[in-house]
Amino acid sequence: MPESLSRTISPVDGRLLVERPLATDVDINHALSAAAKAQRQWALFTLQQRADICLRAVSYFEQHRDAIAEEISWQMGRPIQYCAGEVNGLSERARHMIDTASAALADIVPAEIAGFKRYIRRQPLGIVLTVAPWNYPLLTTVNSLVPALMAGNAVLLKPSAQTPLSAERFINAFEQAGLPAGLLQNLFLSHDATSRLLASGRVDFCCFTGSVAAGRRIESASAGTFTGLALELGGKDPAYVRSDADLSSAVANLVDGAFFNSGQSCCGIERIYVDKTIYPAFVDAYVELTRAYVLGNPLQRETTLGPLVRTSAADWVRQQTREAIAAGATALLKASDFSADEEGSPYLAPQILVDVDHTMSVMREESFGPVVGIMPVDNDQQALELMNDSDLGLTASIWTTDSERAEQLGQQLETGTVFMNRCDYLDPALVWTGVKDTGRGASLSVLGYQQLTRAKSFHLKLQPS
Repeated sequence: MPESLSRTISPVDGRLLVERPLATDVDINHALSAAAKAQRQWALFTLQQRADICLRAVSYFEQHRDAIAEEISWQMGRPIQYCAGEVNGLSERARHMIDTASAALADIVPAEIAGFKRYIRRQPLGIVLTVAPWNYPLLTTVNSLVPALMAGNAVLLKPSAQTPLSAERFINAFEQAGLPAGLLQNLFLSHDATSRLLASGRVDFCCFTGSVAAGRRIESASAGTFTGLALELGGKDPAYVRSDADLSSAVANLVDGAFFNSGQSCCGIERIYVDKTIYPAFVDAYVELTRAYVLGNPLQRETTLGPLVRTSAADWVRQQTREAIAAGATALLKASDFSADEEGSPYLAPQILVDVDHTMSVMREESFGPVVGIMPVDNDQQALELMNDSDLGLTASIWTTDSERAEQLGQQLETGTVFMNRCDYLDPALVWTGVKDTGRGASLSVLGYQQLTRAKSFHLKLQPS
């Protein structure tokens, strides 16, 4: 008998936190019909009317920041001291996308020709399905939800079973903001139901964030329907620390980049290449700073490293680490230094590996956990070759005082974003995209609006007056 409930087990203490009924085919059909009807009316709203509603929804999140932060911590295990930052990030991104909507959706008017009126107009697609992950349940959702609504679309939100309360916050926020009924709906879906929804052809676009394997299933399910897809499918993001880098700044930012959110960030730092002349000093400082992390209950204010989302995720990182050590890698941290580390649980101590190479899974396959490998390199060319030696390409960072050289190297990096002297950050004014198996499509910036709209040409021959 098919499972009829979506259940959320908290990684904090293993309790059943949330239970919700899965949508049936009848529920899905009703949602699609309601969305299509509401969208036709929503497309007639002015851009300012849409903006007013979206801004009120953003204010809801700001007003309920502390309660939402605690919900995030219980659902996916991030330390409570960091969770309010996700609400702040939602506000920043949403307000930027609202502010730029007018320019992004403005008519394109070619050179004037006497007797004609010609322009290209961006029009909504119809129904956008947002399939959101659990690791940043607000930020990954707002990337597509707000611009989709601003562009005149309806949105069906399919949250991760791990973070249902975050999805329900979006519904509450927009209901209180006065969004017309049916325009934004939350559907708890099984994997099979999600596939059937895509295969139906009744969704006009799907924004998906998740694993490469899941992205392939999304692509397969929508095959033949001509449904547009935006797929953000993970990363194995590298950093390169040149000999002229500010060492203390590079260490501080790359420790945070590797271990924030317990390493469960698609753009988190998973491998580091350091110029051999500063390699020993970099590694020593990196180890010292990482030892200051506090692994424990994420609801306690002093905790800086919480559990992974589930035990199986922690076990994968443990497996990668053991295999690397068996192949010759050296582990620089002891699990016993972090009292909450417990085999067979989602609580996993951070780990730094040296003497690593690219034959090891930990340097090639996404870990999505608190482990990082560090390698010395002889020069820029070797660093470039190693950074590009991956099937994934989301972001890469270069640490140097030479911005011209950073740009030269950045041109050769196979990645969606090139950072210099920072990492693990999304600027809403810049496009968020990836190459290779990281996926396709774009979110944020004015380009984020292009995939959520279709171009329509108006070619009007005027009659003489």
